[in-house]
Amino acid sequence: MSLDVPPALLQQAERGEVDEAEFIDCVRTSLPYAWDMISNLVAQLKVDGGPFADNTTPPPDEQARGQLLRALASDAIRGALQRHFGVRLAFQNCHRVAVFPFDGPQETLEQFTSVRSQILNQSPELRDC
Repeated sequence: MSLDVPPALLQQAERGEVDEAEFIDCVRTSLPYAWDMISNLVAQLKVDGGPFADNTTPPPDEQARGQLLRALASDAIRGALQRHFGVRLAFQNCHRVAVFPFDGPQETLEQFTSVRSQILNQSPELRDC
């Protein structure tokens, strides 16, 4: 799953400087499933409060799964999304994504991203994800 980079953004990168807002827009339009999931989790966190908001519903299809994996596996994309939304993203598998406030309790993030939590979040149904 690659980004659909507009020519003007490619030209910026070739010159050496990229406007992050334009990069974020490229991510938003190229990876709409991932963008919507993260946007909805950020909104849920703001409305519900609490230490984090997470998704536990698997993507509806392989294209959506690929978008989510692309967004979260790329350091550049993930970092830009974190800066844009003002949250820390955590990722356990193809659908277990969480958003944490930057100033939230570190212990909660550490627990979510622990080896123990990773193991407890596994299931035979998700082996392909």
